[in-house]
Amino acid sequence: MNEPLRFVTFEGPEGSGKSTQAARLAARLRERGADVTLTREPGGTELGRRIRSWLLHRDEPMGHEAEFLLYSADRAEHLRTVVRPALERGGFVISDRFVDSSYAYQGYGRGLDLDWLRAVSAGILGDVRPALTFLLDLPPEEGLARLAGRDRLEGESLAFHRRVRAGYLELARREPDRWVVLDALSDSETLERRIFEEVSRRWPA
Repeated sequence: MNEPLRFVTFEGPEGSGKSTQAARLAARLRERGADVTLTREPGGTELGRRIRSWLLHRDEPMGHEAEFLLYSADRAEHLRTVVRPALERGGFVISDRFVDSSYAYQGYGRGLDLDWLRAVSAGILGDVRPALTFLLDLPPEEGLARLAGRDRLEGESLAFHRRVRAGYLELARREPDRWVVLDALSDSETLERRIFEEVSRRWPA
């Protein structure tokens, strides 16, 4: 595939409003006449929905490596059946989470070796990388307070969520051309406008 791919991802801690902003961006791009695929990880495929349920809503303990590999299995199927076909026909793909979530949660949060995570991921991703990633950043205390209920990851300790946030900020610092960091405490309309402006700047109508 030729770069730049029309591949936009949303990342951030729990309660940051990623899903809302991803859906709003998809709607605005469709109003502009664009071909848009809105998806998420985990859960963008039938296999992914089953993996998501197993990962987030079961009480049995799980090794950190197994957790990462299950997310990676979801990602491999997601890429094969959803992301690649949409990108190959020239459309936009907007994904609520992608591989950077694994680096933040299983790498910085769980403490798994980042080089190993990247090596495994490289074999899955091939030539597909997000062209633009929005990080909706906010303190974990605020994000967790917004949740009506908590799944297995959301129920982790505050220290874990602080490590995840620090990991996201480090990932963004290392690739400033790809990442746009936004204050998720801003009102949703302001965030929506800034996101659409950035996407329109990179891909004019």
